[in-house]
Amino acid sequence: MSKTAASFRAAILAALIAAPACAQSLPQDPASGATRLDLAAEGEARVVPDIARVAVGAETTALSAREAMAANAETMSRVLAALRRAGVAERDVQTTTIGVAPQYAYEQGRPPRLTGYQASNEVSVTVRDLAALGPVIDAAAGAGATTIGAVSLGLAEPVAARNTARIAAVKALEDKASLYARAVGYHIVRLVRLEEGAPMVAFQPRSMALMAGKAVAAAPTPVEAGETTVRIEITGSFELAR
Repeated sequence: MSKTAASFRAAILAALIAAPACAQSLPQDPASGATRLDLAAEGEARVVPDIARVAVGAETTALSAREAMAANAETMSRVLAALRRAGVAERDVQTTTIGVAPQYAYEQGRPPRLTGYQASNEVSVTVRDLAALGPVIDAAAGAGATTIGAVSLGLAEPVAARNTARIAAVKALEDKASLYARAVGYHIVRLVRLEEGAPMVAFQPRSMALMAGKAVAAAPTPVEAGETTVRIEITGSFELAR
């Protein structure tokens, strides 16, 4: 072994033993006295999303709270009917917000002046066919929706993608353990412990907004699915020996 390689190995061993708070360490098992290597690794899978969620709502104003709520109910009834005609099932529409709030005008040197009330109603819409997402949004806007929230894309059945990420994580953990073991002159005897963190697969938000009072564009709303990344984090302990 060259002097440079020996120095490199010694430096790694010293760093691992001196920094137990890091993700990598070489403590001794108090029960068996064996040298243990603790590591963390991550695996991921990139897949095309197949489901979307989008917030759709309406805001209306009137002089009284009752009038504002009545106008809002009328508008949202049209929006919900349009969603049904666009193919959205009842189970895929869930109310998330209903409210009414006073509106004030503020002038310098004067107390706030009540100008009316604003009623709002918002639903979360799940679209299970991404090809229908653009038409669904257009249908809601055409029926009077004044707010379209961020579109979130994800997976209806993420298990297969998670399993792919798990396999990648285990491979990364094994490769990292082998590298560290060889670098300090050890070999892996066995895997002592393997734990998985919470899977990270989220609906990825895509910015989309609808300006109140704007008519539906002549062209349909375009939607690009892109890719969704599913990540799995694992930690493991390996028993090492010379």
